[in-house]
Amino acid sequence: MKTIRFVLALTLLAATALPSYGQAKKKSVLNLFCWSEYVPQEVIDGFAKETGIKVNVENYASNEEMLSKLLAGGSKYDLVQPSEYTVESLIKAEKLEPLTAENIPNLKNLDPKFAKMPHDPEGKYSVPWMAGTVGIVVNTAKVKTPITGYKDVFDGTHKRRIVVLNDSREIVSWALATLGIGPNDMTPENLDKAKPILSEWLPQVKVYDSDSPKTAFLNGDVDLGIVWSGEAAILWKKDKKFTYVLPAEGAHQFIDSLCVPKGAPNKENAEKFINYILKPEVSVLISKEFPYTNPNAEAVKLLKPEQRANPASYPSGDLKLETFKDIGKAAKDIDKVVTDLKGRKAR
Repeated sequence: MKTIRFVLALTLLAATALPSYGQAKKKSVLNLFCWSEYVPQEVIDGFAKETGIKVNVENYASNEEMLSKLLAGGSKYDLVQPSEYTVESLIKAEKLEPLTAENIPNLKNLDPKFAKMPHDPEGKYSVPWMAGTVGIVVNTAKVKTPITGYKDVFDGTHKRRIVVLNDSREIVSWALATLGIGPNDMTPENLDKAKPILSEWLPQVKVYDSDSPKTAFLNGDVDLGIVWSGEAAILWKKDKKFTYVLPAEGAHQFIDSLCVPKGAPNKENAEKFINYILKPEVSVLISKEFPYTNPNAEAVKLLKPEQRANPASYPSGDLKLETFKDIGKAAKDIDKVVTDLKGRKAR
């Protein structure tokens, strides 16, 4: 009889223990879906050491790739890293969880100018990771003529010595900028206006690279490029011959943020990670490896003078900057136009 009671007690104990074990196991994981070359391993290791939470990392190379995978099976991700217009799109589609501000006390460290931006006016769904611009890198040891804007890059004298981002919307926005058209006016009529410009430009491109466009410069394959400012900052730090120019026609200012997808299995862990990276001493580690514009005001105070002086990380002067907005179905039309024009041989 005692044996039966003992077995029953063990069974009952196991039945009650299993859920808590499952919850504990669930709480020890964070599934992070982020841009390639954008989250330092030191930060991931530091978070894991401090919290005991294992971080699983999966990378993407474009907002469109991230969005496609997220919508196809987003419930497996706890944290994503979309740019401003993608945040706006995900909010409209009700695909993000509202953040619990009480769980992220380090929000107080953000520079106010990066809080509650147009893509998330209430600051309810996103927290800035890094900001930056898209501009022109010039190898001044090779290019002796002044480069002030997109037209100079594609004036025909630098054929097959150019690297650009592998991003259709970015590319089309550059063409429209030369016509005085803003990056969010992606109407069919404006797209038609961009086509003849792009048909002249794209055959001149040697490399399309959104992951690491700096590599083409360092390998000596290109002399000019239109790239992320963080990539430009790394090049300038390595060699001052690589200068950074914000196009006179206007430039894109991007805001990459951290967001929690709808139905994320480990939302609490995601908020812990967000709070962790907002620590000034942690945020500085991100700037050290990926020198974009840091939206963490307290972290910027800790940067070295030479970091703050990097013209790609912290540009000065009269800046004509504009963020991207969600353009809905027009994105597919843009992608088709650019895809059709790519690969043409330079004349």
